Amino acid sequence: MSGHDPYAPESGDPGFDVESYDVAIDYRVRTNRLEGRATINAVAAAPVSAVSIDLVGLRASRVRVDGDRRTRFAQGPRKLRVTLPHRIHPGERFSIEVVYAGAPAPRRSRWGTIGWEELEDGALVASQPTGAPTWFPCNDRPDARAPMRLAVTTDAGYLPVLTGRPAAQATAGGRLTVTSVSAVPVATYLVAVHIGPYEQTLLGSRDDGDGDGVRVFAPAGLRREVTRAFADVPRMLALFEESFGPYPQEACTLVVTPDELEIPLEAQGLAVFGSNHLVPEEQRLIAHELAHQWFGNSVGIGRWSDIWLNEGFACFAEWLWFERSGAATVAEKAAKHHARLRALPQDLLLSDPGPDLMFDDRVYKRGALTLYALRCRIGPPAFTRVLHDWVETYRHTLATTDDFRALAERVAGRDLDDVFTPWLDRAELPSLPRP
Repeated sequence: MSGHDPYAPESGDPGFDVESYDVAIDYRVRTNRLEGRATINAVAAAPVSAVSIDLVGLRASRVRVDGDRRTRFAQGPRKLRVTLPHRIHPGERFSIEVVYAGAPAPRRSRWGTIGWEELEDGALVASQPTGAPTWFPCNDRPDARAPMRLAVTTDAGYLPVLTGRPAAQATAGGRLTVTSVSAVPVATYLVAVHIGPYEQTLLGSRDDGDGDGVRVFAPAGLRREVTRAFADVPRMLALFEESFGPYPQEACTLVVTPDELEIPLEAQGLAVFGSNHLVPEEQRLIAHELAHQWFGNSVGIGRWSDIWLNEGFACFAEWLWFERSGAATVAEKAAKHHARLRALPQDLLLSDPGPDLMFDDRVYKRGALTLYALRCRIGPPAFTRVLHDWVETYRHTLATTDDFRALAERVAGRDLDDVFTPWLDRAELPSLPRP
């Protein structure tokens, strides 16, 4: 059990952990009406008589603990407080069923509006970091990962695209239900639903032995642009498997919305792009979101202060792709972004940037430069071993900055404080390392 994350202290309940979710929602696109039923299979992490579940903008009509119809609950603007039938001790399991409904909408946060969002013709989910409760009740903590079964029913003419491996698809009464299963543990902020007038195409098989291809969902009218924009995805995945290890997710799914989006977003085994991201100058974003399937979605963080382990690694992967594609070397990209950072305020601590700066571009670029500095210090062969060992050791588990420092030193066989301390623990930007 961990306490409340200081970056998002109002989210989550450290008194219990989730062992699995089973979520079924029915969504009507034209009226933006969502009806849902969620089962949270939990285990107590402390002695508890009541638990708090995150739920924002939707109303619970029924709650049952272990099937008890007498379960008492009270709902506020952000939390559903559930009284347990008796005091539960650490390690004791219980199940909470919640029936809920409403008009889902993004929640306002210090990071902007996040969560369930209507499109011109459909909907999407953009939950990072605390938007998941806008569409399903959950224990919304980055460290509370759990397997999930997800079923989404929607109107004819629309196709739901979900996090997880596809499990079933059925039509009844003119409405379509798609079911997916995530057997690996998933963070709530990495669960996604995208609904639109999509058609599916297949890019080809990954070289991972299971014969699965990259599934692409996009409106038919964007087929030519999508084919051109994603042509290099198999090469990107091959590079990343060479650099980091085998693709770690159960699926590889790309979605393109008919709308323009401010930024693309990754989810577990999935990434979504706006129609405006299909141009050549946005190619780096595709590499970035694919790299998150290793860094952030497989190797996960349990506290938001370690966000550089997600974003810095994905940014460095962009540089690897630039080099492989012949656009620029890693050293050239490092020099370019170091010069840009040098002209910006020197007030960001990478190991603890604070909630207001956790998605600042300096976290991304300084994180990538930290990895570049490490590679310069220990050499490319040892650096590649570090990345492979990192991905293998913490596959679908949680890791910290201290874990990475220790693993790098173990692989290198030497103390690396001269690299990590100035880049991670001091605000002033260190000098650009020599390759």
